Amino acid sequence: MDELRPIRVFLEVADQSSFVAAARRLQMTPASVTRIIAKLEADLGQQLLVRTTRQVSLTSAGAIVASRYRPLVEEFDRAGRDLGRAGLADRGELKINAPMSMGLRLLPGLVSGFRLAYPNIALNVQMTDALVDILEEPCDLSIRISGPPSDKSTIWRKICEVPRHVIAAPSLFDRTVRPASPDEINPEICLSYSASGTAEKWQFRNGSARRTITAGSGVVSNNGDFLYALVRSGNGLALLPDFIFAPGLQEGTVECLLEGWQVLPLWLTLFYPPYEQLPPLVATFSDFFEAYMRDIDGLDFSTAPF
Repeated sequence: MDELRPIRVFLEVADQSSFVAAARRLQMTPASVTRIIAKLEADLGQQLLVRTTRQVSLTSAGAIVASRYRPLVEEFDRAGRDLGRAGLADRGELKINAPMSMGLRLLPGLVSGFRLAYPNIALNVQMTDALVDILEEPCDLSIRISGPPSDKSTIWRKICEVPRHVIAAPSLFDRTVRPASPDEINPEICLSYSASGTAEKWQFRNGSARRTITAGSGVVSNNGDFLYALVRSGNGLALLPDFIFAPGLQEGTVECLLEGWQVLPLWLTLFYPPYEQLPPLVATFSDFFEAYMRDIDGLDFSTAPF
């Protein structure tokens, strides 16, 4: 930038201890370098350099200016290089946030394939079950499993729907009645998935019929795997995404309840900061992510190449 040019010239003269050597490095004439330094000194109201027949040295004011401005110029140049790399579609660093339960099942295979396809893209993957604020978190995109987005300050890309069901271990019904409808569910044995710590609301539909129950507050957690472990050991019912309990369903350690009653699916979505246009690096990962999910048939992780 032209605004930094006088400082760059001054720092080069300071490094070379010579107007002539600095001019040679900067591909300028010595007279031009002299004029720029003179103008900078006039603007600052301080003599920055002591000129002798043998060399050029910093004054005390010049040493202060050099020490203060050098890190700023270096950081500015570093930011420019980073922005330049971010403008490339096949090299750079990408910071991703993902939910824990889904991330542990999906991302090892996905990242392995992505790194083979794009070896010059470094991935910084952070996983948390908290619903991160994409405007506050330092990430380029966030993978979310949630209800349909309602946040107007972000942009998003729906990848697929995530079906979910109420499940229980068969052993639970040795001591309680198996519910045939939502009306027969005992909330006290329902485990709640919630990031806020409050009891979860389960909304069911069967044709035109609608039912809503409030799950119990005896156990509330923001981690689906934790709730699934409790369900498997016969500690209650839970409403969970199918990908969490699919192996247990095949093994017979858990079963789906309430045949005929449906729960609205969640969405697997990519969330972005409010970009005017997706950076090429983010677009590269997003396209790969969507193609990968098609290849493994949505959230059927049993076919994922772990």
